[in-house]
Amino acid sequence: MSGLLLKNGTVVDPSQGLHKKLDLLVADGKVAELKENISADGAEVYDLQDKIIAPGLIDMHVHLREPGQEEKETIKTGSKAAAAGGFTSIACMANTDPPADDVSLIKHIQEVARRHGIVNVLPIGACTIGLRGEFITQIGEMQRFGAVAFSDDGQPIANAQVLRKVLEYAGMFNSVVISHCEDKTLTNGGSMNESALSTKLGLPGIPIASETTMVARDIEIAKNFGRIHLAHISAKASLDLVRQAKKLGAPITCETAPHYLLLTEEAVGAYSTNAKMSPPLRQEADRLALLAALQDGTIDIIATDHAPHTLDDKRVEFNLASFGISGLETALPLLYTHLVQTGLLTIDRLVELMSVNPAKIFALDKGTLKIGAAADITVIDTQLTKKVDKTKFYSKGKNTPFDGWELGGWAAMTIVGGQIKYTPEKGVWLKT
Repeated sequence: MSGLLLKNGTVVDPSQGLHKKLDLLVADGKVAELKENISADGAEVYDLQDKIIAPGLIDMHVHLREPGQEEKETIKTGSKAAAAGGFTSIACMANTDPPADDVSLIKHIQEVARRHGIVNVLPIGACTIGLRGEFITQIGEMQRFGAVAFSDDGQPIANAQVLRKVLEYAGMFNSVVISHCEDKTLTNGGSMNESALSTKLGLPGIPIASETTMVARDIEIAKNFGRIHLAHISAKASLDLVRQAKKLGAPITCETAPHYLLLTEEAVGAYSTNAKMSPPLRQEADRLALLAALQDGTIDIIATDHAPHTLDDKRVEFNLASFGISGLETALPLLYTHLVQTGLLTIDRLVELMSVNPAKIFALDKGTLKIGAAADITVIDTQLTKKVDKTKFYSKGKNTPFDGWELGGWAAMTIVGGQIKYTPEKGVWLKT
């Protein structure tokens, strides 16, 4: 038979409660066997001693920029970066140019992904036309043609009545709305966290209230009108609201990103624009609260919020620089090194946050290595240690504050639909 036989690795699959040394056989693009001592004539055999075999990582918050901003990223370069980072599925946000606010744009993204994508590319449709927060889009039609969720990410839906209608409409199709929690009247042109440091640096600050006021509002709307997912939570005060709401049964989930878990506003340092992001990096108390929220289940997902920019977008005065970080290729080793190896999280919990939970929340037929499931698999090398080198990124975006960091736990193999898409030795295996 043909296929892949992965031997001697440690299978970590929280969807089945598995953490055990097993062999895994892939055939016809699916998981065919999962047990000890598998033999299969004709299969390509890979010895994965000292490596972890996990359900393929899923990133539900990625900006691929195409169409309209191809100088920053394309579906091809972004999906290459995803494969190199160990992600088998990525969901791309709707804030393209033009925005993905109708069926034609959803179809276009899917067609480009079919031709050039290396991993599963899942389009997210806009909630409102033009991301203007005024008139809701044809959510049902976009879902029918492949939109996996809906968001105006990058722009908050300021009008509460519009958000109510979006939730009610999306609820008719059991689809998830992802909210960008920001009160722009409070952000008011700010460029970093509002604090003594922003005053010292002479930079306009963004108060935590710009996030928490919208988190509180969105929780109240969700309690009454439908399910909502809160994107890129950055502050302790927001987590306090989410934790309490969950205890009361509110239909909400939330995410954070690696940079909020590992960095604080101090990373801005000498006006480093690679540390400028939205929401901004907060203070140490917020970072520690985020780590605690990963442990107690308040945070459901870790997503990258991959936001690639050109060199010119970042090589300007801090106030003029674009917000965002290129995150697909560094997320896994950053989190493995600084959360798993330090004992803050188990590898099982990390896989849950980066694969199992995204699949559950967004109703994707992924996030598991059960027999018969699509063979989307991430293999993690627990022994490999190397430095981040942004010049070697597959992404067009080299905007990272992690350049030069020495990390372990890199992707050793990315398998999508039973086909190897990446190994460090061969790089990204392009579509045939």
